[in-house]
Amino acid sequence: MKLLNEAKTLIKVNIRDYGMYIALFVIMATFSILTDGLFMSSRNISNLIDATGYIAVLAVGMTLVIVIRHIDLSVGFAAGFLGAIAAIFLTQAGVPVYLTIPIILVLGMIVGLFNGFLVAQMGIPSFVASLAGMLIFRGALLRVTEKTGTIIVKDEHFNAIGNGFIPALTKVGGLNLLSLIVGALIIILFIYFEFSKRNNKLKYNFEVLSSGMFTVKLVFVSAIIAYITWILAGYNGFSWTVVIVMIVVVIYHMLTTSTVIGRHIYAVGSNPEAAHLSGISVKKITYFVFCSMGLLSALSGILFTSRLQSATTTAGTLFELDAIAAAYVGGVSAAGGVGKVTGSIIGAVVMASLSSGMNLLGVGISYQYMIRGGVLAAAVIFDVMTRKQRA
Repeated sequence: MKLLNEAKTLIKVNIRDYGMYIALFVIMATFSILTDGLFMSSRNISNLIDATGYIAVLAVGMTLVIVIRHIDLSVGFAAGFLGAIAAIFLTQAGVPVYLTIPIILVLGMIVGLFNGFLVAQMGIPSFVASLAGMLIFRGALLRVTEKTGTIIVKDEHFNAIGNGFIPALTKVGGLNLLSLIVGALIIILFIYFEFSKRNNKLKYNFEVLSSGMFTVKLVFVSAIIAYITWILAGYNGFSWTVVIVMIVVVIYHMLTTSTVIGRHIYAVGSNPEAAHLSGISVKKITYFVFCSMGLLSALSGILFTSRLQSATTTAGTLFELDAIAAAYVGGVSAAGGVGKVTGSIIGAVVMASLSSGMNLLGVGISYQYMIRGGVLAAAVIFDVMTRKQRA
């Protein structure tokens, strides 16, 4: 009974953090029942996660942009354009894949720095600056693909990024052994970092969860990771897309929670004037965040082009809106200063789960757009209501 009361209090106090996890659980359970278990099949979950990869990467970068009270509308067509450049390098210029990928990532950073220059140095509102970028990259994409319309990529190593899976080593009961090992390592690392974080808090006499609730949290999250690993291992295991997204999430989670620049990002988002007066360079933070966004746009373009095994004239269409929606659904505040990259990943999975489940149920595309729009509106309303309650 004591644990139950503590759990209720914990969820109530941290509803912003836990709300989307609860929503995702409800969505998955509902679609699993309505589709007679088809939604939670190994093949569907694997395809759902892989299809979410390029949006999830963008959502991570968009989280930081929104946290510092800006927006970037150029990321969609920037991803499409950079993906097309990668395809041209591989098919027409003869550049090997191990050089193509770092070159594209550097180009993405340059694009991000240019947006940062317009916003931080020139004082142009980010909406206008990124809208201009969106139009420029849309035109550039059409320009580089106008001769063929579609650029087919036949490089097996490049295409494996979006369609390949980590090697199985061997099968154990029909399950991918290496994926099981990776899942076990993820659980071990999760438990290690949770204990490390708890011990640090206790060291400085900060408030922590009770031992019982802490144990429940470890068991619950570990069980979810184990279940997802089991599902994926029953198909082809972890895809390279999933591995890349996990690496991005780990890096950015550590960046935002355990580094000085991470604290500065949230300080700028909470109150730019106060951050400036305390000695934080708001311009440098703006440059860094937009450069990061450009880097992740390039990575998103690589993932999308690799998944399609081609570059098309429509690549990148509405990517920016899907990324913004994932960030807001994942708990990023429209007022700035609040939001986690892990939440944005959950937001991306929530939106992808809605689309996947409705497709399996045969829901018309018109209703799908309306439902997804309603979910986004509900997330923003929820954000406004929680801020009012705290005020």
